[in-house]
Amino acid sequence: MSHIAKIQTRVPQELAMVSRPSGEESEGEASLGGGSGAGGLARLDAGALIGLLEERPAPEAAMLYRDWLAQPGRGIEAAPVWYNLGVALQQQGGHQEAALAFSTAFRLQPALWQGALGRGLALEGAGAREAAIDALREALLPVEARRQIHVQLARMLEEQGRLGEAIDEARAALLLAPDQPNVIQHLVHNRQRCVAWPPTALAIPAVTEEQAELNAGPLAALALVDDPLRQAAIGSDWIRRNVPDVAHLPLPPGGYHHERLRIGYLSSDFCRHAMSFLIAELLERHDRTRFEIWGYDCSPEDGSDIRDRVLAALDHHVPISALSDAEAAQRIRDDEIDILIDLNGLTKGARLPILRRKPAPMQATYLGYIGPVPLPEMDFLICDAVTIPPEMDALYQPRPLRLQGCYQANDGRMPALPHLTRAAEGLPETAFVFTCMSHHYKLTEPVWESWCRIVARVPGSVLWLIGDNPVSRAALAARWAAAGLAPERLIFAGRTDPARYRARLGLADLFLDTTPYNAGTIASDALRMGLPLVTTLGRAFVARMGASLLTAVGLDDCVAADLPQYEELAVAIALSPERHGRLRAHLAGGAWERTLGDSRDFVNRFEAALLEGYSGCMSAL
Repeated sequence: MSHIAKIQTRVPQELAMVSRPSGEESEGEASLGGGSGAGGLARLDAGALIGLLEERPAPEAAMLYRDWLAQPGRGIEAAPVWYNLGVALQQQGGHQEAALAFSTAFRLQPALWQGALGRGLALEGAGAREAAIDALREALLPVEARRQIHVQLARMLEEQGRLGEAIDEARAALLLAPDQPNVIQHLVHNRQRCVAWPPTALAIPAVTEEQAELNAGPLAALALVDDPLRQAAIGSDWIRRNVPDVAHLPLPPGGYHHERLRIGYLSSDFCRHAMSFLIAELLERHDRTRFEIWGYDCSPEDGSDIRDRVLAALDHHVPISALSDAEAAQRIRDDEIDILIDLNGLTKGARLPILRRKPAPMQATYLGYIGPVPLPEMDFLICDAVTIPPEMDALYQPRPLRLQGCYQANDGRMPALPHLTRAAEGLPETAFVFTCMSHHYKLTEPVWESWCRIVARVPGSVLWLIGDNPVSRAALAARWAAAGLAPERLIFAGRTDPARYRARLGLADLFLDTTPYNAGTIASDALRMGLPLVTTLGRAFVARMGASLLTAVGLDDCVAADLPQYEELAVAIALSPERHGRLRAHLAGGAWERTLGDSRDFVNRFEAALLEGYSGCMSAL
């Protein structure tokens, strides 16, 4: 802070501009002759800018400070500029904006105590006296105390769905101490959820976009990068930070030699979760003459019908929520499980320390996380030849274990669905309805821009999305308007129960997939409801799910090589009633039921793959 020399006593008396050292020639004055061209200002450092603007009227100074701060790459050195912006705003009566500017200055440089004082006085000026008192008291806390408070506030706000506030608190924590990978992880993912693109541009000093990507966490990585090796690197970084090394449990040489192989499923999602809806019939149809089925359950007791159905399909239900990881692993070992299938992967609720103890001779990951799980104790990643072609095997850990046909389990049962109308769902009766009911964190800026161009090229069409959260809805609506599209052509649906959600899909005309994180369960449901889907073929497992599903139902001509081809394909289908009708007729003719919906065939293929993998594991013992 060499350019901060003193606090001048200017109006208001309690606040003053931070000035550059007296006698130091202003770079701006020298290079611009006192001018204030935006291009010239952007090249100045903070001290030179302050020297140039310290005598300017407050409105002009505030505008030029904002222009300078809007340039990319501003970091810790911008703290005094934020402070001076606060002073200029305060002088104009902009107390709330001033409080934010002062707060940013203090968070960037905790030693700049004037920022904390300014924030308190600005809040007082805005009439928020209690908040002003709290702000000044907070500033008296040590940096470490404030950091931990911001971290816990970010966690609590995220759990309440107040994502915008959670983002602000996480940034505040990182401004105090940038070396917090777990905070970076939540900040990046919440920015994805709020469609704040690019999600890795955190504007945090000392946190580059590359570092933010590496610390983004496994789930966020699937929507960030279409590269199995980079996804694995991000997963490995997360495992290193969160999963300790532990000793393996001893296993008998050559396995257990049970008359029926014992398959154990480990999950925190035996509840109203997409995974349970997919896997229920698989559990029910396992061949009990060859297999005995255990479920190791650390799921919430949500009282749902699907939970009851999943638990009823198990031969042995073992609750492990109250057990430590070591106790749960020992229980699996004591049950002499031959094949342990993890249904979480690197997602919330995963019990990776159990898997790290290697309680079963064969351990595979399936469905819960559609990507690399670089845990050495995992033997297989269950997939198919479309999602991971043989030539990509070397890019994955654990080893791919391929099913014949599509990798995805599905439930052939169809519960009764409500009768819905477009009018009741707020859709125009005659419009061509594009839809994507995936979570907004799967959206990326290139995909969004493609959607805008697609809708613009199809007269009278609309885009129907899930509402997800208020922040993302507002952001998407603003981007929609910026693209020159009428607001009534963007429609958001609220959350609902599974039956109504499926029925809604039948009202749309074409499902637009996301990339690099394709739709999974929702894509299968769309095809089941007769809704055609267009997707792209990426490199990573998760970016090839849509292609696998479409190939299975005989619609591989709806798979595009890239986003430009995807746009052309979607527009061509929408503008050709005959082509669209052929796709509808194909699905209406039982394409899903004969393929993805044939659970008996899927179980046979799944069990055959497990036996192949188990034989290989036994040979290696």
